[in-house]
Amino acid sequence: MPKRVLTGTVVSDKTDKTVVVRVERKVKHPLYGKIIRRSKKYHAHDEGNEFKAGEIVRIEETAPISKLKTWRVVDRVAAAVTPERASAEG
Repeated sequence: MPKRVLTGTVVSDKTDKTVVVRVERKVKHPLYGKIIRRSKKYHAHDEGNEFKAGEIVRIEETAPISKLKTWRVVDRVAAAVTPERASAEG
């Protein structure tokens, strides 16, 4: 069975070798039909502490590494948008 791969935003990189990634999905409301956003946070293994908050990353399911970590970061999809970068682009 292939491993699940999700894409999300790093919301915390404070712990050693771990990042918290928020994965958003859009679902249709069962009664009203409106598309709403649902999100879930995953603890992912980051061996080299190379990913920072705000970056968009791809995570892959793996064997349990610790109590909360069953995902690992595969690669960076987009860099973090810093205030300096946002003003330069706009």
